[in-house]
Amino acid sequence: MISTVPAVSLGTVIQEGIKPDMKSFSGTDAGKVRRVNQDYIYTGDEPVGNLPNLFVVADGMGGHKAGDYASRYAVDRVIELAAQSADEDIDKIVTDALVQVNKELIEEAMCDPDKEGMGTTFVAAVIDGDVLHAFNVGDSRLYLVNHAIRQVTRDHSYVQEMVKNGRLNKKQARNHPRKNVITRAVGVSPELEVDVFTEKLNKGDEVLLCSDGLTNMVEDTLIEQIIKAGTDLVDEVTRLIAAANENGGIDNISVVLIRPF
Repeated sequence: MISTVPAVSLGTVIQEGIKPDMKSFSGTDAGKVRRVNQDYIYTGDEPVGNLPNLFVVADGMGGHKAGDYASRYAVDRVIELAAQSADEDIDKIVTDALVQVNKELIEEAMCDPDKEGMGTTFVAAVIDGDVLHAFNVGDSRLYLVNHAIRQVTRDHSYVQEMVKNGRLNKKQARNHPRKNVITRAVGVSPELEVDVFTEKLNKGDEVLLCSDGLTNMVEDTLIEQIIKAGTDLVDEVTRLIAAANENGGIDNISVVLIRPF
């Protein structure tokens, strides 16, 4: 099943994908504070061009119209470019598409004052057999969960740079007033650097993609507990979104869960 989930719902939007060797389930929710959902997610367990599958979470920023537009445009355009690409290198297909989208968003913002300052995070996964290809720009995250939870991507944020430089520990970073300041996003700078990660997948692994509306509200240890205690992917996604809302729901919440095999 291939599905995009629009960022206009005020309630939870959920989508399920099922293949014989892969299961996925996703949901996005506006949260309890924001009236507009600027997140946009895509779950495609069928091929997209030469990609065997594609899963994305994008978290838009800017004015309400601009953030909504940026996340939606980035996801839809990456899908389009990937479908057209003749390349067979998974990493190159996705990174080239993101670089092109980055240029297009910047050009559009220059022509439309309403879109000035727009941008979006972008975290994506492609699963090729037992190999995970992960792509990240911004502070949306990808985790691997099995016997433990492990963040694969690295946040491109002000506080993460401070943690990296030893000026903050993780606990201090979590409560820092500038924790939402990101240092890299699609559509912001003429030169875009995309982080690419490759991981060997093992039986029992679950791949989690999410926006910071989840991770700012729910600590990693609780995310792990919810996933391990879940009866299935539907239950896990539903409970993760509920936990973020129970803890304040101050931002849009998007969750994609994949069980590769």
